[in-house]
Amino acid sequence: MKIAFFDFDGTITKEDSTIKFIRYLVGDAKFLIGLLVLFPLMILYKVKIINNNIIKQIIITYYFKGKDFEDTKNKAEYFSLNKLNSLIRKKALEKISWHKEKGHIVVIVSASLDLWLRPWCQENDINLISTMLETDNQIITGKTYKENCYGAEKVKRIQEQYNLADYSYIYAYGNSRGDYEMLGIADEGHYKPFT
Repeated sequence: MKIAFFDFDGTITKEDSTIKFIRYLVGDAKFLIGLLVLFPLMILYKVKIINNNIIKQIIITYYFKGKDFEDTKNKAEYFSLNKLNSLIRKKALEKISWHKEKGHIVVIVSASLDLWLRPWCQENDINLISTMLETDNQIITGKTYKENCYGAEKVKRIQEQYNLADYSYIYAYGNSRGDYEMLGIADEGHYKPFT
């Protein structure tokens, strides 16, 4: 049996789905205000003073904390099934289809939230490993459940769900620093394959 792991944002998509979903969720005005408020921290991230996990946590806290989980989940499902396809790269979808035709297991491994990835993955019969939101009494706390699914955490989460020794061949597809470790466990790793 063979298995293929795909990063989502930038690999399968042409644009970042997190930014697109947040803008859809909160509207243009709140999204732009948030960008202004968070801009100094984003600069610190770009110059590598703060890491991906920290900036992701800050963004999630700013835009999601205090929101009703069910309402957010419903909006995410609509976004997933009605907006996400416009971001998908045709070549990536063709490669996913090729793997499925060969009988390979296909898994999305993403730092983006399962809220909008899961409905799309279910519709396309793809397994999912991703970042998840923590909730308390159906209210989003602004924290993630487990670590942000990025870098070494991708491999850790893969190994929690799959015994890689069971697979005769492993494929991996990614496009950023956050995918290096996942590409490293593959027999065949592809960096920026669909751009």
